[in-house]
Amino acid sequence: MALTRPTEIQQDDQDVLTQDPAKVILFNDEIHTFDEVINQLIKAIRCSTEKAESLAWEVHNNGKAVVYTGEMQECLRVNSVLEEIALHTQIEI
Repeated sequence: MALTRPTEIQQDDQDVLTQDPAKVILFNDEIHTFDEVINQLIKAIRCSTEKAESLAWEVHNNGKAVVYTGEMQECLRVNSVLEEIALHTQIEI
């Protein structure tokens, strides 16, 4: 009896994973100033100063915050911009 690999199922699973919204999480640290974090958030997620300030306070008060939700490709871009100044981030699916 020969076993075959279900390649179509694996491909479908990969397609589903890449289409699910992903999240970029930003973690608090004691190294960066509020202004640094706010400016980098504005650059990364293209938001207003008010939105960036709100996210920075959420990170500060809760230890972390979801700062972006969307397609994986865009999450990777946002994550890369945040890490330009060595902010601690994580992408979750």
